Amino acid sequence: MKSKICSKAQEMFLELGFKSVTMDDIANAMGISKKTIYVHFANKTKLVQETTFNMFDEVSNKIESIRITANNPITELYEVKLFLMRYLKGEKVSPQFQLQKFYPTIHQELQKKQYAFMLDSVKRSLEKGIALGLFRDNIDIEFISRMYFNGMNGIKNREVFTTELFHPDYLMESYLDYHLRAIVTQKGLRQLNKITLTKAS
Repeated sequence: MKSKICSKAQEMFLELGFKSVTMDDIANAMGISKKTIYVHFANKTKLVQETTFNMFDEVSNKIESIRITANNPITELYEVKLFLMRYLKGEKVSPQFQLQKFYPTIHQELQKKQYAFMLDSVKRSLEKGIALGLFRDNIDIEFISRMYFNGMNGIKNREVFTTELFHPDYLMESYLDYHLRAIVTQKGLRQLNKITLTKAS
């Protein structure tokens, strides 16, 4: 039952946001009593914490799987982007931004986990791209990997990138293109253009 509660809560948090969804909402959606939820979670904060870290583990495992099987770091980034778009289902409420606002302690813990994972993943991706001649060999890997992390977090800020002006899918697509064009070689640019043309057709 605990895993089912987490699964339903995750679905509702992604769709409606951490603030909007109440314990009553989750109980009603599952057809169970609120007391049943409290048997497994002392309060909503505990449920948010467990759900958030479960989501992090799911996403991290999938991204690592994509990184291992992708043909090259450029296609890897696009496959990761596609996965995230599907996972988040075009979310418009920016769960992470709501998490930062209403559950700052959990957000800080999540940021530490995300930073450690993404920094390692992006650094390995950049190194592989350089070895394949797709990324310039004079880029500063430590700087670029941190800029990528910072930028990916930045586009989730709905006060800066309002949903009235920017759809989440557009933001992710545009940031990825911006990031890659700053570091690719001519060989990498041809690969990037090939992906872009394929997507457009």
